[in-house]
Amino acid sequence: MYSYISIRHNAKRFFTKNVGPIRNAAVIFAEVPSSELEVDKHIKNVEDRTIDLNTINTQGGVVTKNLVVSIDPYMRRRMRAADLKSYLPPFKLNQPLTNFIVGKIIKSNNNKYKVGQFVYGNGGYEEYTVHFKDQAETLRILSDEELKLDLPLTTWVGAAGMAGQTAFYGLYHIGQPKKGETIFITGASGAVGQLVGQFAKREGLTVIGSAGSDDKVQWLKKELCFDHAFNYKTANIKAELARFNPLNIYFDNVGGDQLEAALDAADNFARFIECGMISLYDTSNTHGIRNLVLVVTKRLKLEGFIILDKNNDEHFNKEFYTKIPKWIANGELKVKEDITKGLEHAPKAIVGIFKGKNFGKAVIQIADN
Repeated sequence: MYSYISIRHNAKRFFTKNVGPIRNAAVIFAEVPSSELEVDKHIKNVEDRTIDLNTINTQGGVVTKNLVVSIDPYMRRRMRAADLKSYLPPFKLNQPLTNFIVGKIIKSNNNKYKVGQFVYGNGGYEEYTVHFKDQAETLRILSDEELKLDLPLTTWVGAAGMAGQTAFYGLYHIGQPKKGETIFITGASGAVGQLVGQFAKREGLTVIGSAGSDDKVQWLKKELCFDHAFNYKTANIKAELARFNPLNIYFDNVGGDQLEAALDAADNFARFIECGMISLYDTSNTHGIRNLVLVVTKRLKLEGFIILDKNNDEHFNKEFYTKIPKWIANGELKVKEDITKGLEHAPKAIVGIFKGKNFGKAVIQIADN
């Protein structure tokens, strides 16, 4: 855990130094993949980049020393050709990957931000990121009150960040859970799924989850108190769901044959929360859904969402940040993280999430505070 006192003290000490050009290692997007992502081919470490903190012009922005950076499945969708459109622009070839970071401000030319503050927002897979004015304005300062919660900084890019927002918004605002209902969550041990399950238990739902290993299944049952969980790689999915059907809510992180099985098991007027389909992201072999007619005959509600759409929703952000970090800090929410230490190990960790090698929220710890 990071103590509030040591965070502030160490921040002060760091900024008294006046240094010349220093290393700014990064993980870059090297080549557009046509199928499965490969280390050292599509994403690569670059060690010989530098940055001069004394002379860099932030143009009204800030420079952050990046401490942690998130790994998320949606990053794979950005590893595409520049002319292909989607809800986020593609990564730029030979430039650092980007995602949500927690960083420490080490240079500021913006009155909103002070040297030594910790911020959450979009940054690079690199040791230092220059955030020009427009980019800097999107960074969220971690308040003194939030730092006093003593959460690990990794948690602010996970359960107390985008993953938590995704779970919270998806279940409560789209799923509209009611006590006594049954929910099925795919990718249930992942960053989003583990939180959805706990939220659902709080609301009195019967919670079923799937995961990709027996260890993950046991953790869901024993630690998170899921009513049932199974290994989708070895189980008969339709038979597992038949034990608890009909389903009232389906929280989809995976897609594919599990989505198809959920359609079969759904009750009339069930709500399908379409959050992600990781089974389709890193392969050219997609699974077509053969029973979509059930959306009509069962009068199902299927709603997809992108949590980034809520970035500027002040009401939602206030609701989330006044509740979730405190729930984590006081133990009401359990959080499992899969932390990889060292930016140089990031490419392997990124590839690993598409093979189910992570157990919990995948995060890269770039530097110690």
